[in-house]
Amino acid sequence: MFTFLQSSFGSFIAENLGVFWSFTGFYNVTWGHAAMILVGLIFLWLGISKKWEPMLLVPIGFGILIGNIPFSMGMEVGIYEEGSVLNYLYFGVLKGVYPPLIFLGIGAMTDFSALISNPKLLTIGAAVQLGIFGAYMLALACGFSGAEAGAVGIIGGADGPTAIFLASRLAPELLGAIAIAAYSYMALVPVIQPPVMRMLTTEKERLIRMRPMRQVSQTEKILFPIIGFLLTAFVVPSALPLLGMLFMGNLLKESGVTKRLATTASGPMIDIVTILIGLTVGASTQATTFLTWKSLTIFGLGAVSFFIATFGGVAFVKFLNLFLKEGNKINPLIGNAGVSAVPAAARVSQDVGLSYDKTNHLLMHAMGPNVAGVIGSAVAAGILLGFLG
Repeated sequence: MFTFLQSSFGSFIAENLGVFWSFTGFYNVTWGHAAMILVGLIFLWLGISKKWEPMLLVPIGFGILIGNIPFSMGMEVGIYEEGSVLNYLYFGVLKGVYPPLIFLGIGAMTDFSALISNPKLLTIGAAVQLGIFGAYMLALACGFSGAEAGAVGIIGGADGPTAIFLASRLAPELLGAIAIAAYSYMALVPVIQPPVMRMLTTEKERLIRMRPMRQVSQTEKILFPIIGFLLTAFVVPSALPLLGMLFMGNLLKESGVTKRLATTASGPMIDIVTILIGLTVGASTQATTFLTWKSLTIFGLGAVSFFIATFGGVAFVKFLNLFLKEGNKINPLIGNAGVSAVPAAARVSQDVGLSYDKTNHLLMHAMGPNVAGVIGSAVAAGILLGFLG
């Protein structure tokens, strides 16, 4: 009898241990999970050790780790499982709630003085959108549908929130890959852009000194977000959530009467949303749904789109200089800053410029096309959404 009980108890323990083991990550792990966890660790290393856009890469990197812990379906812990906490947090990405809030914060922390002082710089921000439409054409050639190609193309604007906003409407099934590609290449701007900038410019062009910016009045700063919003929103009403929040955030900053609101938008609010968007975008790279040939193709197209965008900006400045008198010419090294990665791209212009002339500071000039790129990417997203949505 005792032997029988002992045997039954042993079987009971073994059976329960077997059930427990089947629920562990060790039992459910695949090579895909291991590969994505390695990617997450690389993101963390780049953000922490190399200090490459840590505000983006650290939340995304840890989100990738969270999203790739293997589990049995039905536990309601995965980001794609209805009813899970991560799924509720992901709602802000999937429905495009987070991007406009990010734009509100960007507007509240951005000084448009460089752009107001030299309106010609707005054209550089427009020229760089060549990366978006170039990637769109390449995506079509790779077999993506029109809507998918539009969502992929927006990576070329170097604007993570805009990429999420557009992908959530045109190709939600590709949202994770597009968001990760956009944020990854935003962090890699200091690596991708300098070789293109050096390849396209001569020694003489790199040493061009731009005229000091004129002083911009407070009235101009207040009128700019109002006029800018009306002009752009009437052209592309489909971009209202992004453009409206961007320009309202800037008006909160420049009006002088809503300092508390501007401080909240540019500080605690954007920090909270950045954490949520980074974490959930990272977690959306769940290996079982993320690792597909389309995801890998998107990463390749994203890299190409950044090269095209940088080429478009630098080449356009060289073209513009053909019509400008000596003393009014623009240093082509700020052409790269037309992408929407604020202020990373402007810092690249500054660093490359200083490597040729330690006294030629291009940062403030580069901020003109840099903030123009934010507006330009939102307008481009509105155009794509208008005829593809």
